[in-house]
Amino acid sequence: MDPVVIPILVAAIVVVFLVAATVRIVPQARRYNIERFGRYRRTLQPGLNFVLPVADRVNTKLDVREQVYSSEPKPVITEDNLVVNIDTVLYYQITDPRAAAYEVADYLHAIDQLTVTTLRNVIGSMDLEGTLTSREEINARLRAVLDEATGKWGIRVNRVEIKAIDPPNTIKEAMEKQMRAERDKRAAILHAEGERQAKILTAEGTKQKDILEAQGTQQAMILRADGESKAVELVFQAVHRNNADAKVLAYKYLETLPHLAQSDNNTFWVIPGELTEAIRTVTGAFGDRSAGTGLPPAAQREDATDADASDKDHVGAPEVEANSTLALDAVAAADAAAKQAAVAVSDAKAEAEAAGETRLPGRPPASGT
Repeated sequence: MDPVVIPILVAAIVVVFLVAATVRIVPQARRYNIERFGRYRRTLQPGLNFVLPVADRVNTKLDVREQVYSSEPKPVITEDNLVVNIDTVLYYQITDPRAAAYEVADYLHAIDQLTVTTLRNVIGSMDLEGTLTSREEINARLRAVLDEATGKWGIRVNRVEIKAIDPPNTIKEAMEKQMRAERDKRAAILHAEGERQAKILTAEGTKQKDILEAQGTQQAMILRADGESKAVELVFQAVHRNNADAKVLAYKYLETLPHLAQSDNNTFWVIPGELTEAIRTVTGAFGDRSAGTGLPPAAQREDATDADASDKDHVGAPEVEANSTLALDAVAAADAAAKQAAVAVSDAKAEAEAAGETRLPGRPPASGT
């Protein structure tokens, strides 16, 4: 080999080594701390940087992006002497690479221990119930303490969150029983409230139903009474308009008597005291035909006397012509009424004889039917 080539190769290697040792390329969001002869010199920014070979060297490479650090569960004692395990999540960012490298040896370990001590101070002044329900307060107090302590380390704590609070198993079982009892209580209250509302609505519905039924019955009775009143008024007007005498009224009275016993619930019925008077009026209306009735002369005279008295009371009653259709109907009705009256008198006589009586009230003894 040519002796000249060897020095050239050696010089080229030295130049390449020097260039490589001089040039430093820093990625984005990274910071390099440079020491010259073991002393901090400067912090390299992202991009192309030049250093002195052999004299300068990179001590630490730091990431200035926001970092997430999750700690292991740490036992903490509450104010009511219960041990709970709490693990936290820390969001931090390096703001001063020089301080992070030279002010503290291991900033993550330092932050972890500071978090544990701060948690013990904060949780130690709270009971278990307050610990479980005051996470926002605990997070705020942790962040304030950590941010103040890590500021001189070149680290900014952006956020601290409690990831989990694990009480002992016995406390968990007691809490589950308490929650179950509370839910059962609320379920029972809601069920009772629902039944109460249902009963109230049912009672209101029954009340409205009874009121409406009573109002309907009242209206029906009023309408029925009104109709009966109008019917009686019409009958009364018709009777007075036609000027009906006592004979026709007595006949209608006898015609209504059979309807008294038509009801199925009647076990007995009473004959009105006006029955004999009605019979006497009907029979007296045809006193001139007493010969064909088979009544004794005394009875015929008494009926005639009653008929004259009735005629005197109804002086204004119109006379019924003998050859008219109404007269024929009246004669037939009178005959039927006379027969019914004779049968009634005969039955009454038989009952009176059976009871030991000798006379009917208001009647002479009958000689025969």
